[in-house]
Amino acid sequence: MARLFSPRPPPSEDLFYETYYSLSQQYPLLLLLLVIVLFGLLALLTVAWASGRELASDPGFLTTMLCGLGGFSLLLGLASREQRLQRWTRPLSGLVWAALLALGHGFLFTGGVVSAWDQVSFFLFVIFTVYAMLPLGMRDAAAAGLASSLSHLLVLGLYLGPQPDSQPALLPQLAANAVLFLCGNVAGAYHKALMERALRATFREALSSLHSRRRLDTEKKHQEHLLLSILPAYLAREMKAEIMARLQAGQGSRPESTNNFHSLYVKRHQGVSVLYADIVGFTRLASECSPKELVLMLNELFGKFDQIAKEHECMRIKILGDCYYCVSGLPLSLPDHAVNCVRMGLDMCRAIRKLRAATGVDINMRVGVHSGSVLCGVIGLQKWQYDVWSHDVTLANHMEASGVPGRVHITGATLALLAGAYAVEEAAMEHGDPYLRELGEPTYLVIDPRAEEEDEKGTAGGLLSSLEGPKMRPSLLMTRYLESWGAAKPFAHLSHVESPVSTSTPLPEKALSSFSPQWSLDRSRTPRGLDDELDTGDAKFFQVIEQLNSQKQWKQSEDFNPLTLYFREKEMEKEYRLSALPAFKYYAACTFLVFFSNFIIQMLVTNRPPALTITYSITFLLFFLLLFVCFSEHLTRCVLKGPKMLHWLPTLSVLVATRPGLRVALGTTTILLIFSMAITSLVFLPAASNCPFRAPNVSSTASNLSWELPGSLPLISVPYSMHCCVLGFLSCSLFLHMSFELKLLLLLLWLAASCSLFLHSHAWLSDCLIARLYLGTLDSSLLRPGVLKEPKLMGAISFFIFFFTLLVLARQNEYYCRLDFLWKKKLRQEQEETETMENLTRLLLENVLPAHVAPQFIGQNRRNEDLYHQSYECVCVLFASVPDFKEFYSESSINHEGLECLRLLNEIIADFDELLSKPKFSGVEKIKTICSTYMAATGLNATSGQDAQQDAEQSCSHLGTMVEFAVALGSKLDVINKHSFNNFRLRVGLNHGPVVAGVIGAQKPQYDIWGNTVNVASRMESTGVLGKIQVTEETACALQSLGYTCYSRGIIKVKGKGQLCTYFLNTDLTRTGPPSATLG
Repeated sequence: MARLFSPRPPPSEDLFYETYYSLSQQYPLLLLLLVIVLFGLLALLTVAWASGRELASDPGFLTTMLCGLGGFSLLLGLASREQRLQRWTRPLSGLVWAALLALGHGFLFTGGVVSAWDQVSFFLFVIFTVYAMLPLGMRDAAAAGLASSLSHLLVLGLYLGPQPDSQPALLPQLAANAVLFLCGNVAGAYHKALMERALRATFREALSSLHSRRRLDTEKKHQEHLLLSILPAYLAREMKAEIMARLQAGQGSRPESTNNFHSLYVKRHQGVSVLYADIVGFTRLASECSPKELVLMLNELFGKFDQIAKEHECMRIKILGDCYYCVSGLPLSLPDHAVNCVRMGLDMCRAIRKLRAATGVDINMRVGVHSGSVLCGVIGLQKWQYDVWSHDVTLANHMEASGVPGRVHITGATLALLAGAYAVEEAAMEHGDPYLRELGEPTYLVIDPRAEEEDEKGTAGGLLSSLEGPKMRPSLLMTRYLESWGAAKPFAHLSHVESPVSTSTPLPEKALSSFSPQWSLDRSRTPRGLDDELDTGDAKFFQVIEQLNSQKQWKQSEDFNPLTLYFREKEMEKEYRLSALPAFKYYAACTFLVFFSNFIIQMLVTNRPPALTITYSITFLLFFLLLFVCFSEHLTRCVLKGPKMLHWLPTLSVLVATRPGLRVALGTTTILLIFSMAITSLVFLPAASNCPFRAPNVSSTASNLSWELPGSLPLISVPYSMHCCVLGFLSCSLFLHMSFELKLLLLLLWLAASCSLFLHSHAWLSDCLIARLYLGTLDSSLLRPGVLKEPKLMGAISFFIFFFTLLVLARQNEYYCRLDFLWKKKLRQEQEETETMENLTRLLLENVLPAHVAPQFIGQNRRNEDLYHQSYECVCVLFASVPDFKEFYSESSINHEGLECLRLLNEIIADFDELLSKPKFSGVEKIKTICSTYMAATGLNATSGQDAQQDAEQSCSHLGTMVEFAVALGSKLDVINKHSFNNFRLRVGLNHGPVVAGVIGAQKPQYDIWGNTVNVASRMESTGVLGKIQVTEETACALQSLGYTCYSRGIIKVKGKGQLCTYFLNTDLTRTGPPSATLG
């Protein structure tokens, strides 16, 4: 029970909860209360007229009724306009309570002799509705309920105290009234606490659902941006579906397919132009840069190129070191794709010329363009990068390699598509590369029409270098100048996406600041301009609050049937009815309180006959048995210490909470017990109409006659039996989660039974009580009291009033119980969907960035200010290629223009990727694939500076992991050869040393590593031997220290590095234990 009065939430949530509670739940009930009171007053007037009473002969009654009708009509008029005057809701509630209290006291002294049982039911109605139907806080409602109780007790006590002894004993009746009022206060407070707890839970579920929805939207935006930063939209949709399937099938697994191949997301496109561009002189410049300068320089350069590509409708494909290549005509065909690529190449050369002119740094741009057809898409399972393959792509690459710095080198196919847009000159074939010479086709250099103008306006000697002075390093000059270009940071778009909303910040601050007490939740009446002040999140918040409005239960809904409130989905309805109800034991406990109150009242107003006592004793045993069953789980410790045959008893409570049929049976039995015990006293009254006070020989002055019928109970027990019946009505409302139709059935049954008893079979008891009450009255006009003083009529009207009041509350309770269930279900679904989206975002991030880099760009760790860069002292870099694939690749109708060749390459790369999921290769980071070459590295997850603090053996221990990975790649390729009947062999190059890692590119952010270590590793592969792992002398020494055997290949010529002594790793043997004295 203590949980019902939970601590108050933060003020911000309190403000909106009070608004929601007042407007959506209590405000409609306030209107209904006023309507019920008005109909009750009209019913009193109708009954008085129908019973033949002269209304004019009782001016007090008529005046009270007319004042009540007028006053409550005025209050109803005010309340109907209250939706715009929210600040006056509580004062109006106070007025309604005061008016009800005044009406009750008016009824006390109108229509006849005042008795102790007068208007007890009406005051009980006032007390209960103060809690259940007025928008007052618990303290205010308790104060009003206690004040109502005390006012009735004090007024009757002071008024009837000095009366003659002919009245029945006053003290027991006042005590019975006090018990009735106390029970009404407890039942009302319990109902209010349960409802407030349920409403607050529903409100919080709705807020949680809103936050979950925002978070879900955010995750969707994140993954959409991430996916679109890797892939074109058309391909992203297909691959997103596969990721979702992988998540549903199991983490990291791929969905079962009808064949043994991995999914291939490659399509053929014709009519495209491919541009390759390389920055001449950048390698030497990069060697002089700090890590931050290098990453900044690359990001600014390629960010500028991305801007140029966007202007000319080109799509950047990939960045390979300082090489940049893109395609025009993808994913949508463009008629001027050749012109787009040439324009872009010219603009790139122009940008580099400006950079050289401003800084004096000797760099240039070499561009090659070719037009034809490509296969485009994604291969592999990890680190997806959109790529293109075809002979035309290879030709474009050779066009760049054989080009002239500062010029755009194009083929005849591209020239034909230019249609004279640019002047060209034929390139000198003797300086071309062997691939072009073998083709034997002429190539051309595009003449830039703006080159001469720029040369005339150029700033030879470097404007920036002259301003900054001759001592500044070229790399610093470049960095200073490139910063002025203002290229976007990688993943910068994600900083504009709303971050996930934490449930620790329950409400939008802007909504709090813009909310005023006068503003209601009726958005159709929102003051003009307020909607403009609310952002989208705030607007969604108010939409959610509107959905909680109890008036929605009468409108068409996607979830509910407006008439029955049943869920439209049968499965949801079944799930709701079968849901567990741990609070049932509290319902039973509070119902026992009502039963106990009935017992005390009967003991106070009757002469306690033995039969009645025995009946109550049996009922007490039944109630104790019910409570034992409901609370048996709390006796677990005691029961477990007893005999084993009793150890099953604690499970009874669980059964009651989880079995709907058992709950309904127990709840119905409990209410019927209270109903039956409320009228048990009538069983001990005579059934025949034999009232001694109507006998003609009774003296009008015989004031000493008893209030008891001969051999029976006192007559005053009759009105108290009616009051106990009213408590029986209240007990039905205490079962908050009982279905509305069952409550309706029980209330109807009890209404029919009560009215048939007091208006038909035992109506004479009321007449007898009136005869005894007015015995000896001289005024003949008072021989028949007013409607308000006739127990059977006032009791029947009370039954009907409570019936309709509790019916309204039952409908309200049913709606909010179902709404709470619905929001919880929606919240669970949204949380599951959010979790799926978070996993999807994580998978996407892992396909773009290493796990230790991703937090730098997403979530609370997002750092927009700086580019990500990291320097490492010891990283092992691997290049593994399948050179035979170039010969294997062909474009013919048999293999669908090369598509089937790429399917095999996809299998090779995907099998390589699957190795990364093995625990022993968790330290291996895939960097990229370049056609049939696989690039990976180890040592990238070490903290910066950590390597320097460790000895050489420990800091480079991950070299062994890379060797094992290279051997595993060869094993995988052997398996593929066996199944595909090929004889591919792997050529591997390894090198280790310092590298710089970073993320560059705004349009398609890409994680990469740079440095001499990477360049040499690439040369180790390109100059290697099939089936061998070639390493440098330094790497061979490090591997020797780890127990591997290497043997010398000798001195070979390496492009850009001169003569190098290289070694082959002996892959036939594993670690040999202690290192040998020589390398081999």
